[in-house]
Amino acid sequence: MQGHEHGLSIVPVHEAVGMMLCHDMTRIIPGVEKGPGFRKGHIIAPADIPLLLQMGKEHVYALRLGAGQLHEDDAAMRLARLVGGAGVAPEARCEGRVNLVAGHDGLLHVDVPALGRLNGLGELAVSTLHGLCAVRAGQMVAGMRVIPLIVHEQLLREAERALEGAPVVSVLPFRRARVGMVTTGSEVFHGRIRDKFGPVVRRKFADLGSEVVRQVLVADDRDATARAIRELVDEGADMVVVTGGMSVDPDDQTPAGIRAAGARVVAYGAPVLPGSMFMLAYLGEVPVMGLPGCVMYHRASIFDLVAPRLLAGLAVTREDITALGHGGLCLGCQECRYPACPFGKGA
Repeated sequence: MQGHEHGLSIVPVHEAVGMMLCHDMTRIIPGVEKGPGFRKGHIIAPADIPLLLQMGKEHVYALRLGAGQLHEDDAAMRLARLVGGAGVAPEARCEGRVNLVAGHDGLLHVDVPALGRLNGLGELAVSTLHGLCAVRAGQMVAGMRVIPLIVHEQLLREAERALEGAPVVSVLPFRRARVGMVTTGSEVFHGRIRDKFGPVVRRKFADLGSEVVRQVLVADDRDATARAIRELVDEGADMVVVTGGMSVDPDDQTPAGIRAAGARVVAYGAPVLPGSMFMLAYLGEVPVMGLPGCVMYHRASIFDLVAPRLLAGLAVTREDITALGHGGLCLGCQECRYPACPFGKGA
C-alpha cells in the first residue's frame, strides 16, 4: 500500500480485492459509451481486476471497513428501518440513498420534532413529503441518505436515541366509511334543477376508498335537515356530509340544521380559501361536515384537507382547523396541480 490520507489508501489493484472503492470510476469506450464502470462504495472482487486494468487503473483509492464502521448503503438501510413505521416500506437505491414508499393508500403522518432531532445529528439527511396529506400505495413519501461513505455505528445509536423508539414516518390507513349525504336546497328538492353536488362528493369519497351509501334531498328547512342527519346516523352511517346552504343568508338553514340534530359543533368557518363557510361537528362519534358550494367547483378545497384526516381516524379539533390558515390559500391556478402545490401544506 502507498500513501494514507483520512483513512484512504492508494492500493495496487491486485491487492485491492475485498476493499471498497472511494470514488466513481469512469469507463470510456470511444464511440460506444462513457459512464461509470464502478461506483463509489463498490467492493472489489477478483473478477473486477481485468476490467480495472483495461480502464488504465493500476492503483485505486480504497479502504477496508474497520470495527464499528458501516458502508453508507448499509447505514442508510438501517436508518430507513428506524425512520419508517406502519404502512411504509424501504426501497433501496445506491450511494447511501434509501426511499420509503407507502404500503397502502392512507394519510401520511410525520413526527416533525423527531425529524428535526434526527437531521440535527449531522451526517444524515432525511426528507419527507408534507404530513397529513393523502398518499397512494407505492408513492414515495420519504428519502434519506447517509452523507459520508463510511459512518460509525455510534451514529446509528445516536439516531435511535433521538427517535426514542418511535418512527418518524407512517401511513395511517383510510377506513372504508359508509357515508350518508344530505343535500339541502328547495330548488333541488322540488326538481327545478339537477343536483350537481352529489356526483362530486361521491367521486371524492370513492377516491379515498369510501362510499356514499345514501343521499337524502331536503328543502331549505332546519328541522328537515336535522331529521335527515339523525336518520342517516341511526342507519349506521360512519360519516355524514351536508351539502349546500352554508352561507349566512337568512334562507340558508344547513348550519342551524346540523345544530338542531344535536351535533356538537367543532368549528363553523375555516381559514381556508376555497372553503371558508365549512362546518365540522360530531353527532356522538360520527363526524358531520357542512360543505360549502366551493367543494363542487374547485378540485382542491377544504374537503380535501379535512376528509382524509377523518377517514384516517384522527379527531379533528378546532385548533387543527385554525392551523389550516397557514397554507390554506389556493392560488387558483389555471391548471390545478393539487396535491403537488402549497395548498394545505402549512398546518
